[in-house]
Amino acid sequence: MRGALATRFLHHNHAATMTSRNYNFSAGPATLPEPILRQIQDEMLSLSGVGASVLEISHRSPAFVAIAEAAEANLRELLSISDDYAVLFLQGGSRLQFSMVPMNLLGRQANTADYILTGSWGKNAAKEAAKEGEICVVWDGGETNYDRLPADGDLDLNPNAGYVHYTSNETIQGVQFPTEPNVGNVPLVCDASSEFMYKPIDVSKYGLIYACAQKNAGPAGVTIVVVRKDLLDIADENLAGYLRYKTHADNGSMWNTPPTFAIYVVKLVTEWLKDEIGGLEKMYEQNQKKAAMLYEVLDGHPEFYQGHAQRDCRSLMNVTFRLPSDELTQQFLASAKEQQLTDLKGHRSVGGIRASIYNAMPVAGVEKLRDFMNDFVSRH
Repeated sequence: MRGALATRFLHHNHAATMTSRNYNFSAGPATLPEPILRQIQDEMLSLSGVGASVLEISHRSPAFVAIAEAAEANLRELLSISDDYAVLFLQGGSRLQFSMVPMNLLGRQANTADYILTGSWGKNAAKEAAKEGEICVVWDGGETNYDRLPADGDLDLNPNAGYVHYTSNETIQGVQFPTEPNVGNVPLVCDASSEFMYKPIDVSKYGLIYACAQKNAGPAGVTIVVVRKDLLDIADENLAGYLRYKTHADNGSMWNTPPTFAIYVVKLVTEWLKDEIGGLEKMYEQNQKKAAMLYEVLDGHPEFYQGHAQRDCRSLMNVTFRLPSDELTQQFLASAKEQQLTDLKGHRSVGGIRASIYNAMPVAGVEKLRDFMNDFVSRH
């Protein structure tokens, strides 16, 4: 029986490696670099020198501690994160952060918090934060279905707020801040989930950055939080242990069993960004190039491809647009799938098409989508 099982496994494994891969434009969980998937495959049964899978080893074993430490060190190097900040590996995704941020940063001080709403995820964050304390929505782009961003002069900020929260890239609407909003001395909190590590940033401008990994940093399961250490003591000491950032900072993100496999993949992704891409400046150049290909098609055929975001607010991560009719949209999706261009359907609140072109989407995939879009419009 063992022999038959092994034979079936080897046959299945061979077939899997021979299967051609789609270009996956999913908004998340999103595509991962193919070399990393191959490395995961190679190491899945047994990590080198360990004799067991990364899925099996203790989070307190020397082997995994080394993985976690390397993942953090790589993040610090790529983003130039100083020792003034703690880097945490948590669970629960951005949904949990919507609550943890106000729980920790309003805390005993009973401050209010300002929220900038530029899309669906900002709205979700504000809704959850309002359950934990007093918040003020200082700008809301809902009147135009979140197709633009505020200018700094549009923000009526409270200089005494506990923090200002914004979502740097809205995956659903496809709008993205090209730079941080100016909030003065108030701690700036950013949900960077769908753009994390797409370009260099000045971390010193932030009080806290959080990002669920399943866009640019790795698979679903781990959430990265970069928090200024002086903010760790604001939370009420009676706050439940897992919900306090200080708990995790004091315990090296190992107060509970962390998402070990996801952290291992984050380590591989950050190594890929460093060694294969050449750092975040190079990644940013590639991301600009990829997005420009698709926006050039939109701008060349505005009567056919109608972009959702205004031009000065367009996302480099999520290109959103509509076609003249639902019938053409369905034809577009079906024809794209035949060309192995998948997961292009737009979110129901916006409709149309959404091409998510995160870090790991190769230039060749975007080129193929661009050529398909040009051919589709010529045929219809």
